[in-house]
Amino acid sequence: MLTKIAKWGNGRGIRLSKTLLSSANLADNDQVKVIVEKGRIIIEKTAKRHMTLEERMKGYEGKYEDELVDWNNPVGKEAW
Repeated sequence: MLTKIAKWGNGRGIRLSKTLLSSANLADNDQVKVIVEKGRIIIEKTAKRHMTLEERMKGYEGKYEDELVDWNNPVGKEAW
């Protein structure tokens, strides 16, 4: 399949045909990993998995303090 690189906002993008995506078992909104290897761009589907809190905080070196936030009184049908 031949396609062109096109400007997309401040970045660049390419269009991939539905047939090509189907052949690669990819669909709209799938999460993919993009790798550059030996002058090639490789797109791999990743498993949709939610990260644990520990995974999200890995490498975080800032200070974290839990705090209670007062959002004032309910304004709708919130139940307390």
